[in-house]
Amino acid sequence: MGQTIQIATDGMHCIGAYRADPAGAPRGGIVVVQEIFGVNAHIRSVVDRFAAAGYTAIAPAVFDHIETGVELGYDEAGVARGRTLAAEVGFDRAVAAVGSAAEAIASSGKVGVTGFCWGGTVSFLSATRLALPAVVYYGGRSVPFLAEPAKAPLLFHFGEKDPLIPPEDVARHRAAQPQAEFHLYPAGHGFNCDQRADFDPASAALALERTLAFFARELVPARQS
Repeated sequence: MGQTIQIATDGMHCIGAYRADPAGAPRGGIVVVQEIFGVNAHIRSVVDRFAAAGYTAIAPAVFDHIETGVELGYDEAGVARGRTLAAEVGFDRAVAAVGSAAEAIASSGKVGVTGFCWGGTVSFLSATRLALPAVVYYGGRSVPFLAEPAKAPLLFHFGEKDPLIPPEDVARHRAAQPQAEFHLYPAGHGFNCDQRADFDPASAALALERTLAFFARELVPARQS
């Protein structure tokens, strides 16, 4: 359904992106922010799923700033390499890449963003810094930034069994962003990804249902909803 394209970022540097378009007129646009494993098969499937739901969707290859074509496995070596690349890119460049991706699909209508794990924090920062409505899946690195005021609506998904995001961190999110929508699931970290050991189909399906309802509310004009 989708295709790999190039998008311009700050400083005239180009990075890759995976884009998929809906069959009919788009209901809006959604930027999908990768985990630390790159724009891999799972992230491409998420983009395709949003396109099938009627949105123009795009996943910027944020790691292209450092190394092109990164697709890492969900193993110890992949985690180590992904963490290194994420640290080298940094959140400022990642958020800028979201802005560039949003501009690339701006003709589709209002644009929102969603991201997973490291990308979940990037999506949170896209709400505070770019004013994009954001859905945050288990963004475990957001705690240092929670004081930033949201400039757009937020939806958070967390797993109750997530060893990387303890209950006290979820509580910090609720305290700092009381206006946001929160949902907890009986699942671990990465429960949305069918390539990970913590994949939980029931939780993933319910989270998607809530995500689509959020984007329908925040992105779709009343005449289309």
